[in-house]
Amino acid sequence: MKKERFTASVTVHMFLLREQEVLLLRRFQTGYEDGNYSVVAGHLDGDEEVMQAAFRETREEAGVELVPQHTRIVGVMHRKSGEERIDFFVVATDWIGEIVNCEPHKCDELAWYPLDNLPSTIIPYVREALQLSVSESGMWFQSYGFANKGGIVCEQR
Repeated sequence: MKKERFTASVTVHMFLLREQEVLLLRRFQTGYEDGNYSVVAGHLDGDEEVMQAAFRETREEAGVELVPQHTRIVGVMHRKSGEERIDFFVVATDWIGEIVNCEPHKCDELAWYPLDNLPSTIIPYVREALQLSVSESGMWFQSYGFANKGGIVCEQR
């Protein structure tokens, strides 16, 4: 009997940055981390490249179009929180349009927060990824949430 292959959900998280601030949203009525802060994020739809998903999710949730030359993947996380996930983290420093909360049924606040004074209720893996992403140490990879392993950070310059 052939064993079924393992699969993991793939998510893209957007760090929209302006000067020393990041755009955060407070999750609302989603059933996952409601009341806590996160960033614009979403699952890959399948037959979709990571950067395509980043552009789509940013448009769907924040109402802006990213500028490709100012958008880059900065890290990857293999994460376990109940189920295993692969998370890509993307930084954008320029976009076209005004940021607006396009999903008020899922997000009850969309606001800028100083990178050095993030809310205490930011989702922990998002906080860690954000700190790694703005450290300017290059592309990074991290395992997060595995009981038998430490948070291993591998950086590539």
